[in-house]
Amino acid sequence: MVIGNVCVCVCVCVCMATEVGGSGLAAALSSAPLTPLPGMAASSAPCEVRAEASVGAAGYDGIVLVTDCLEKLQGQLSPLQAPLKGQASFDESVLKEGACVKVDLPASRLVFSPTGPLNRDQDDVRRFSDAAAAGIKRALKVGMQRPLLACAPDQTFPHADLVALLGALHALYVPLEIREDVPKKASKAAVLGFVGSAKTVQMALALESGRLVARDIGGSDPERMAPPRVAEYVKKVFEGSRVRVEVVEDDATLQKEFPLFSAVNRCAKGVPRHQGRVIHLTYEGSGPVEQTLMLVGKGVTYDTGGADIKAGGVMAGMHRDKCGSAAVAGFMQVLSKLQPPNLKVIGSMAMVRNSVGSECYVSDEIITSRAGVRIRIGNTDAEGRMAMADVLCLMKERAVKEVNPYLMTIATLTGHCCLAYGNSYTAIMDNGPASKANMARTIQAAGEVVADPLEVSTIRREDYEFHAGKSEYEDVLQSNNKPSTQTPRGHQSPSAFLVLASGLDKHGKDSQQPLKYSHLDIAGSSGPFPGIPTGAPILALAKAFISSAF
Repeated sequence: MVIGNVCVCVCVCVCMATEVGGSGLAAALSSAPLTPLPGMAASSAPCEVRAEASVGAAGYDGIVLVTDCLEKLQGQLSPLQAPLKGQASFDESVLKEGACVKVDLPASRLVFSPTGPLNRDQDDVRRFSDAAAAGIKRALKVGMQRPLLACAPDQTFPHADLVALLGALHALYVPLEIREDVPKKASKAAVLGFVGSAKTVQMALALESGRLVARDIGGSDPERMAPPRVAEYVKKVFEGSRVRVEVVEDDATLQKEFPLFSAVNRCAKGVPRHQGRVIHLTYEGSGPVEQTLMLVGKGVTYDTGGADIKAGGVMAGMHRDKCGSAAVAGFMQVLSKLQPPNLKVIGSMAMVRNSVGSECYVSDEIITSRAGVRIRIGNTDAEGRMAMADVLCLMKERAVKEVNPYLMTIATLTGHCCLAYGNSYTAIMDNGPASKANMARTIQAAGEVVADPLEVSTIRREDYEFHAGKSEYEDVLQSNNKPSTQTPRGHQSPSAFLVLASGLDKHGKDSQQPLKYSHLDIAGSSGPFPGIPTGAPILALAKAFISSAF
């Protein structure tokens, strides 16, 4: 069933999401039939999105303009200049704070949302996404239901148009629970127009469909997205797509294959609706495989802290501890839409609840990992590394048989990451082989141009020493007894634990089979609470590994 189509007339209309196929990606983006996302609870875009050739397009009840300078309003944007200059002549705040003015166009109203400066050392392309989001929110407040987004040309940032459109789509996202339970609030706008190319709209919709999946999983409450329901949702999302889904739910299998994961699951599994799941997703593009990405996401659906319970009110918001797995699913959704050739991606979601009770694992336990490493538990609130380590070990075992493998863990892992880098940045750190291949810097550079920024950290010898066993009983110490925010190198050392516990230390740059591995901590970049998840680092990964689509 085709919901949208391409109209060769005043506009190009793109309804819902696009599913792009074929071998020529650039050609596919401009000519492929548009289909809805199979099995979704709602559309894979917050509303219908149309590409328009002019700000004079009919059918809209307002225009949202994003620019840093009114002098850039030339050519087809020139009708917007005089009304804004007129307003600014007696209200200088317009240039910094924006305004809503009347224009002599079919849309009749104009919301000006300034980016602020673009040419200083500290300015980046996020100015466009932030301004577009702010403009859409203001447009909704003044009553627009069919806004038309326009972004003045800018030579500094090549993907400014795409980033602005993504910012607008982010502002229009409606949480899954609202879409399901309050149908009259299922959308914030009826139509979003965009003055730009159809290819930009289609690319934005492909990326947004992934971010929507990530937001649905990551942002939904701990019951709506308990592990079994995450599995159900993922199966529906990828039904009929090129992404294969395998769900491991048998407890005996989980205990045998993923003993560290199962330690975290031990308490929760007594409640059927909270029982853990390991979800494997596989995409393989057409043509010979040239690169294999292997992603492991932390999917802690709720983190009480376990026996080391979170106290003092800090437990609120811990349903967001599944945003790593959510990002994995979201990236796989982007792949299912763009279908890049010569690329294989295996994504695993370690979905588990860190509950507290008589069956919960406790500090001082010694548990042998899948890799045969004896782990002493230091703090049950360090459950994310436990959930991922054995799944990472499985990836390591598979990686030696894959073409050009690159392993990653993605997790809302540490408060220390927020302390070190703030609440907008993903921390990325490489092992030796990945550092030699400059992987962290490559992904950082990709993220920079699509408003998905990363900061590069380094795994040091002190991090490995920190996790070395402290007695004859254990090989590796899982954690110390303090929060990461009170621990020096609190966001770097967990990556060393993951290397040691999974056996990846046997595949360093000095080994016969070196394997590239990076750890991404998205504790800060995953989004505010209360608020809407960002979907980080989906855009950065898409730009880094599907660059031909941009």
